[in-house]
Amino acid sequence: MQSSTQTMTPPSTPATGGKLRGAMGTYIGLLGTLAAMIALFGSLSQYFLTMETFITIANDIPALAVMAVGMTFVLVIAGIDLSVGSVMALGGAVTAIALQQWQWGVWPAALLGLLTGLVCGLITGMVSVGWRLPSFIVSLGMLEIARGSAYIATDSRTQYIGTTVEWLSAPIAGGISPAFILALLVVIAGQIVLTRTVFGRYMIGIGTNEEAMRLAGVDPRPVKVAVFALIGVLAAIAGLMQTSRLEAADPNMGVGVELQVIAAVVIGGTSLMGGRGSVINTFFGVLIIAVLEAGLAQVGASEPTKRIITGCVIVAAVVLDMYRERRRTRKA
Repeated sequence: MQSSTQTMTPPSTPATGGKLRGAMGTYIGLLGTLAAMIALFGSLSQYFLTMETFITIANDIPALAVMAVGMTFVLVIAGIDLSVGSVMALGGAVTAIALQQWQWGVWPAALLGLLTGLVCGLITGMVSVGWRLPSFIVSLGMLEIARGSAYIATDSRTQYIGTTVEWLSAPIAGGISPAFILALLVVIAGQIVLTRTVFGRYMIGIGTNEEAMRLAGVDPRPVKVAVFALIGVLAAIAGLMQTSRLEAADPNMGVGVELQVIAAVVIGGTSLMGGRGSVINTFFGVLIIAVLEAGLAQVGASEPTKRIITGCVIVAAVVLDMYRERRRTRKA
């Protein structure tokens, strides 16, 4: 990759008039959807439009937001990672065991958890890229490997750690937790990486036309492996956040969360075909998912009903993504 920077100009993301209008249209659409949902649930439940509800939503979303940043990167390079929920559980389990059974300090234990996520992501990326296998299949295998490892590490039992890392999820000023602030910083950093760095331009270029990048002298493989390694680390951070909230590491933690993560990213407008995405828009997608879940819970929707409605939202987001992709292709 070092020599490649001398032979090609990475695709840029210029804020041309058309793209700027498109970006503003997406922002307005997402904000409008969010406002409409808040108004709807506010009219259906007298308790929804309260500060307590919004603080609860804010403190519920850090883990989802952090993983969604990584998933945005993965989708931008035209990949997918289905293992984030299991890696989150494994990272939390390893951290809890280091704290409780090995009597490690908080920071060494947290670092071990992050390294666990990094290794999982590296394996997924290296196998997928090295053997040119669909990331869907490889990450599905990692989903089972990480989940099984979490069960073995915890002996299939919840590992209670007490208040050791409670500070991460405990409310501070205005009821907001440090985890929420950390998630916001990750979102901002992710947007900067995607839009202001060569690494981000390489990701967009790979997702747009990987072969063109290769012909231009850029080796896409280390970039793609790095993206999968990054989402592994972010999933482990999410595991630490959840462990802090629960004061325990549950090997069943994060079951099915990968669908929520992918839904949030797609709702935010990131293309499943790759080459297009925005971390800020993904954050709006996370908020929409969180408001939907909180609103349905307050109006007394049953769990099956919530799953049906959430599934419909996911399908609608995918259909909208395909419509936008076909429209963009026709204009090209």
